[in-house]
Amino acid sequence: MFKKIFGNASKKEQQNIEKSVEQIKQGKFNKIYPILKPGNWVGIQQGALTQTLLGTPENPKVVIAYGYDTPDNFIFLTQKDLEKRSSGDIINEAYANLENFNTEFTPSKQLNNLVLTSSGHDFSSERILLKSHMDKAHAFLNAEELIVSIPRRRCMMVMPKIPNRDLLQTFINLHKNAWIDDNYGNPQITDVFFFVKSGKIVGSMPMK
Repeated sequence: MFKKIFGNASKKEQQNIEKSVEQIKQGKFNKIYPILKPGNWVGIQQGALTQTLLGTPENPKVVIAYGYDTPDNFIFLTQKDLEKRSSGDIINEAYANLENFNTEFTPSKQLNNLVLTSSGHDFSSERILLKSHMDKAHAFLNAEELIVSIPRRRCMMVMPKIPNRDLLQTFINLHKNAWIDDNYGNPQITDVFFFVKSGKIVGSMPMK
């Protein structure tokens, strides 16, 4: 199962995965986090525990998976884990851990502090799921509605939803550059803008 979820893992990678699984069983790593994945992620078809964030269960565009954070791998929970724990307990625990994973926004001085970044950490992108985190962006930008880009894991960019064509075009360019730039090895999530109001996702717009 783990080999299927992780794709075509090499023998060494498979050994590392099995080592991580054993460490979880021993209680050495016990923190579960929500992890954003694209709708074509192999784990969906292989029984990983997921919720649909964008799209439909039949045709997902972005899903929320749940997994243990170990030094070498994320070990994803599967439907079989629901035999031991309820999905509600797993989700509540994952979000509590995400809430305690601190990340901050950094304003772009070059863009008159109208674009915020919150990047470089494992769960930077996932914190779009937290109202408390997005409320910070509302307050910082003094904006009722936000446009949020999470093109890859460990990457988040935010701007206010305002009638400023030049700013929007710059933001689109920043998103596109991050989407195509694989220099840092962060997996892609989605080529979509999210609209956030009152700290919660209220809509989305594909870039294609």
